[in-house]
Amino acid sequence: MATADHSVRVVAFDVNETMFSLQRMGVAFGEAGVDPATVPLWFARLLRDGFALAAMGQHQPFGALAAESLRALAPDLDEPAVETVLDAFRELDPHPDVEPALRRLREAGVPAVTLTNGSTEVVQAMLARATLTSYVQRSFSVDEVRRWKPAPEPYRWVASQLDLDPGEVALVASHPWDCAGARAAGLVAGWVNRAGARWPAVFAPPDVTGPDLTAVVAALLRSERSR
Repeated sequence: MATADHSVRVVAFDVNETMFSLQRMGVAFGEAGVDPATVPLWFARLLRDGFALAAMGQHQPFGALAAESLRALAPDLDEPAVETVLDAFRELDPHPDVEPALRRLREAGVPAVTLTNGSTEVVQAMLARATLTSYVQRSFSVDEVRRWKPAPEPYRWVASQLDLDPGEVALVASHPWDCAGARAAGLVAGWVNRAGARWPAVFAPPDVTGPDLTAVVAALLRSERSR
C-alpha cells in the first residue's frame, strides 16, 4: 500500500461502485427482461457518453444518459420499464467497508463529502436508505459545473466550495480514471482496489492505494499524522 505525503483536511468519495454496489441494477435488469450480465456494458457506455460530452464542452445529467444507454441496449423496453429500472439506483446497497471507513474519518475529525457524476438528490436518497447520512457533511454533483469527472472543474469546484486548496482534499474512488482526474486537478487521490486489479500504466499512479475503503482511509490518516 502506498501512502500520501499531503495534509488532507476533507475526504471526498465517489459514489457509484466506490461506495455503493451496482448489484441491485442486475436484479432490476433481470426483472425487466434484460440480461443482468449487460450491466457493466450499460454502465460503461453511459460513462463514455458523459466523458465525450465533457470533452466537447457539453453536458447532460446522469439520469438522461443512463436512460439513453439503456434504450440503446434494450430497444424493446417501453418508457415506464426504463424508468422502473433506473429507479433501482435509489436502492443500491453500500459495500460493507463504507460505514467503517466513514466512522474512522469521523472519529479522526476529518469531514467526508461525496462527489458524483449523478445527482445529489439520488445520492442523498441512497445515503438515507443506508443510514449513512450522518457521516457525510455535504454531497456534490458535477451538475453544478456542467462537466463530468474526470474533467478538472468538478474536483476544483469542490475544493473551492470547501474553501480549501485542492491539495487539502482527497478524492477516493474505485475508478482509476476518477483518481487520475482528481490527481491531475491537484487533489490527493486514493484508489480502492477491491478486485486486485492492475493500475493502468497510462495514468499517473494514485497517492494512496488499498484493498478496501478502510485501508485507504487509514493510509490517508497516517499521512496526516506524519506531518
